[in-house]
Amino acid sequence: MEKRLMVQEGHLLAVFNSGHRVMKAEGVLKALGLPVLLIPAPRQLQTDCGLALRFSEDVREEIMRILERESLLPAFVSQYMGGEFVTFWVNEANGPPTIL
Repeated sequence: MEKRLMVQEGHLLAVFNSGHRVMKAEGVLKALGLPVLLIPAPRQLQTDCGLALRFSEDVREEIMRILERESLLPAFVSQYMGGEFVTFWVNEANGPPTIL
């Protein structure tokens, strides 16, 4: 039996600071037909709620635009590359989001 990985090369993970927010974001995005998957956050990522939304690069801009419009921006977004998670976007609490 083939083992299926929850996160594969290139996947993006939006990590939220509460379970309520991540589930609300999932509902909004799925209602719009966007391909997102709610998964347990990998241990390598420091999370408060233990959940993350997984999606692909081709829908990143649309997802982030919708989450911003709905006031549901994640705490940070990381991408799985070369066997590790690279955080490239951080939601700064007292200012605009930072693109790393």
